[in-house]
Amino acid sequence: MADNMYNVDAAEILANQALHLKINEAVPIYEQLLITYPTAAKFWKRYVEAQMAVNNDDATKQIFSRCLLSCLQIPLWRCYIRFIRKVNEKKGTEGVEETRKAYEFMINHVGADIASGPIWMEYISFLKSIPVHTPQEETQLMTIVRKTYQKAILTPCHHVEQLWKDYESFENNVSRALAKGLLSDYQPKFNSARAVYREKKKYIDEIDWNMLAIPPTGSDKEEQQWIAWRRLLAFEKGNPQRIENTSSNKRIIFAYEQCLMYLYHYPDIWYDYATWHAKSGTADSAVKVFQRALKALPDSDMLKYAYAELEESRGSFQSARRIYESVLGDGVNVPALAHIQFIRFLRRTDGVEAARRYFMDIRASPSCTYKVYVSYAMMTFCLDKDAKVAHNIFEAGMKQFMLEPSYILEYADFLLRLNDERNTRALFERALSTLPPEQSAEVWKRFTEFEQMYGDLGSMLKVEQRRKEALTKAGEEGALGLEGSLQDIVSRYSFRDLYPCSSKDLDHLARQEWLAKNMNKKGEISTLANGAGFPDKGSAGLTASQAVHPDSNPMVIHDPGQKSGPGVVLSTPAAGLPAISTTPSVYGVPSSGAGVTNVLDGILQAAPPALVAFIANLPAVEGPVPDADFVLSICLRSNFSSGQNVKSGATNQAPGGVANSSEAPGATKAHGSTMRTTRDRHSGKRKHVQKQEDDDTTTVQSLPLPRDAFRLRQMQKARTGATSQNGSASYGSTFSGEHSASTT
Repeated sequence: MADNMYNVDAAEILANQALHLKINEAVPIYEQLLITYPTAAKFWKRYVEAQMAVNNDDATKQIFSRCLLSCLQIPLWRCYIRFIRKVNEKKGTEGVEETRKAYEFMINHVGADIASGPIWMEYISFLKSIPVHTPQEETQLMTIVRKTYQKAILTPCHHVEQLWKDYESFENNVSRALAKGLLSDYQPKFNSARAVYREKKKYIDEIDWNMLAIPPTGSDKEEQQWIAWRRLLAFEKGNPQRIENTSSNKRIIFAYEQCLMYLYHYPDIWYDYATWHAKSGTADSAVKVFQRALKALPDSDMLKYAYAELEESRGSFQSARRIYESVLGDGVNVPALAHIQFIRFLRRTDGVEAARRYFMDIRASPSCTYKVYVSYAMMTFCLDKDAKVAHNIFEAGMKQFMLEPSYILEYADFLLRLNDERNTRALFERALSTLPPEQSAEVWKRFTEFEQMYGDLGSMLKVEQRRKEALTKAGEEGALGLEGSLQDIVSRYSFRDLYPCSSKDLDHLARQEWLAKNMNKKGEISTLANGAGFPDKGSAGLTASQAVHPDSNPMVIHDPGQKSGPGVVLSTPAAGLPAISTTPSVYGVPSSGAGVTNVLDGILQAAPPALVAFIANLPAVEGPVPDADFVLSICLRSNFSSGQNVKSGATNQAPGGVANSSEAPGATKAHGSTMRTTRDRHSGKRKHVQKQEDDDTTTVQSLPLPRDAFRLRQMQKARTGATSQNGSASYGSTFSGEHSASTT
């Protein structure tokens, strides 16, 4: 408990231990627990039961006097009734009357609880058990019982239906003739109470009645309980039973009091409770709530200001002054806000001179910061309409706060309100000549804005140049690199959210500014050369090691006359690219194998049949980007469904016209064409049919696919040029998509 004052688990352990200790050993534990948790009804109940067990009546009465009114919980109050009945059971008529008063006291305080059904029944049973000696006493007692029943059946509680049945039986036993009229009058009221009970129960069931009151920690459970109590309070304020205001207000007060048992450390609940009293016309009750709130939360300045505001609004200036003085404390380590609010209070209640005297008294105090000067000066200017005095206050503050940039800016704003251009410019010059360069950035910015508004072009440019030089001396990287930047134009010719350029231009300029600040850092230039140096919005850019470079190997034109193999250098590299090895690589990582063909046969095997058929019908075109209209014309005239039944032919050709690695060297590897000679077509026809019968399970997904369409088109083009001496192949009509071949 010492390490964590509000350790709930430790508190429960201590309370359980105290149950098994002697009373003199348990008392210190209970007192310690109740100092920390003053509204924990279950701890109070255990404490008082421990005293009752040893017949310590004086200590029991003292405990009840400390907890009953702040802990409105049925189990604790029933314990109180048991004690009262025990004490008065041998006192005869006097004791009976004392017990009846105790029951009335309990009903007035917790009779509105949803769990109050048993205490209503217990009270009625007690009344019926009181002995009577005369008919007059019997009539009086019967009247008391009837009124008690009528109050009980109007209370939304768990046993309301049983109470109604008991009331019916009571009235019928007294007089059937009278019962008919009374029951018909109270039947609608009972129905309303029962309906409200059913609705209220939904809110009650969401509340954890075993929760201990601790300061808010932001946990989900605490927030859910806060919401549950807020819903119940709103429900009660709505007066769903449509009862008179007095009874409705009693239920609202009861709901607040129960809420504070669990949300004892929540200032918003205290404030809401007090303001509800004030709006209801009971300001004295609101004052009492604030006093209790400050006892629970003595360090809450929010509640102190709210309390002082209430007292001031009702004309209790002396009470309000005492509250403000309690915020000021002993004058040591006083928050600046406390001085500011007290000065404003003095001006409202005691006049301008009282506020001025207090300000003059605290000027030398260390707690009198520049914000106190600004607040008092602006109060004098705005409320007293005295610009001269306000100017003198700002000037007096310059002696102490010359090195405070925020004070300089507040003073400049005041002068601009006066439209005092000359003194404003002088203030900037005086401040910038004194401020250290590393603290002057905001002042320079405001000086630049001032010149843009009040100065001419020459003074504007001059101040901007001086600003750049000052920031450079202060270590602002990129200040010289931005000299003459378009950022200056944007700054000079923009207004609020209006800019002389598009958002795209603003983004571009922001990137330039970032580059200027980072251009001297190591590794940045190599990053920029690879196109990865421009940061996105809000990013700090990429380093050279983080840049991803594309693999340029697929852009090499394949020479079919060159033998494939590891380490073979292509004789015809692409223009502008160095000769590189044909050792296949995937994503730039070399792999071991028998050349490019093996790699091409092992990639993209999971492509769908429609895509395979589409690739098989693509013609060879010039350049890396095909003509869209041409490709669409081929697509419209192609039968992609035929790709579902493509099988390997006698020549072991892959889909798309790419030959397998088992073909003889120099075989055609054209993308989108069979590229076979007539002799190959006739000799392979019968073998192709036989192969289809033997390999019915083969699908196009299991056959090797080309790796790169652009590279294969270049390979086809090179192959066409290499075989032009012995034969020719052509794609029939451009718009028909039909293939034709001829040999010479």
